[in-house]
Amino acid sequence: MTTRPEGYDPRAFEPFAVTVDLAVLTVRGGRLHVLLVQRGQEPYAGAWALPGGFVLPRESAGTAARRELAEETGLPGAVVAGLHLEQLRTYTEPDRDPRMRVVSVAYTALVPDLPEPRGGGDAAEARWLPYDEVPALAFDHDLILADARERVGAKLEYTCLATAFCPPEFTLGELREVYETVWGVPLDRPNFRRKVLTTPGFVEAVEGPPRRIGGRGKPAALYRAGGATALHPPLLRPEGRSA
Repeated sequence: MTTRPEGYDPRAFEPFAVTVDLAVLTVRGGRLHVLLVQRGQEPYAGAWALPGGFVLPRESAGTAARRELAEETGLPGAVVAGLHLEQLRTYTEPDRDPRMRVVSVAYTALVPDLPEPRGGGDAAEARWLPYDEVPALAFDHDLILADARERVGAKLEYTCLATAFCPPEFTLGELREVYETVWGVPLDRPNFRRKVLTTPGFVEAVEGPPRRIGGRGKPAALYRAGGATALHPPLLRPEGRSA
C-alpha cells in the first residue's frame, strides 16, 4: 500500500466519479442490434441507455464494466467473463451527467450469439434493439454508441471477425451481408468476392459441389472461416462511405 506524499492535500481538488459504459453490438436477422437498458432511477428514469455504472473504490474499470453488464442485463457471469471488451475512449465533458462531475470509460464489443437479456440492478428492462430504431439515449450515450459503431466497423476492415456471424459453412453472399449490415452500405459483389478470395487465410473453400442456401437462388459455393485472425491487406470500406 502506497503512502500519501507529505504536504499533499486531496481536499484541494474537487472530487469526481468514474463510471463505465458499454456499447455491445451484434448482428441478428440481418440487422445490427445494440444491447440497451431502460433506466429505473433518476436521472433519465424511463429512458434507454447503454449498460454501465459507477466504478467502486477498490475496483478497476475493466472489472466494473463486467460487473455492471452482468448486473444490469442478467447475462450469465460465464458469458460476460468470456466477452472481449475493447476500451473505446474516455468521455470527460464537465456537464455530461447532471448529478456531479463524472468521467466515463467506455467499452465496446461486437459479439455473436448472446442470449436474451433481462433487467437487473437499477435497470428496469434490458433488450436488444435494432440500431436504426434506437431512440434518443440518456446522458451522452448517443455519442458513445456512434463512436462504438465506427470502431467495430473499422475492426471488420482489419480482422476476420465477420466470419463469427456466419454459419459454420457459409456463402460469400452471407459474409458480404455481415459487412453491409455493420457498415450500413451496399458493397459491389464481384469486388467483394475478389478481395475475400485473394486475402490469405480469410476463408477456406468447402469441398464438394455448390449447394443451395435457404432454398432460394442457384447453388452457391460454400466456405468456412480460414486460419487467419488479421486481414492482410485490409478489406476497406468504399472510399467516402461509412456507417
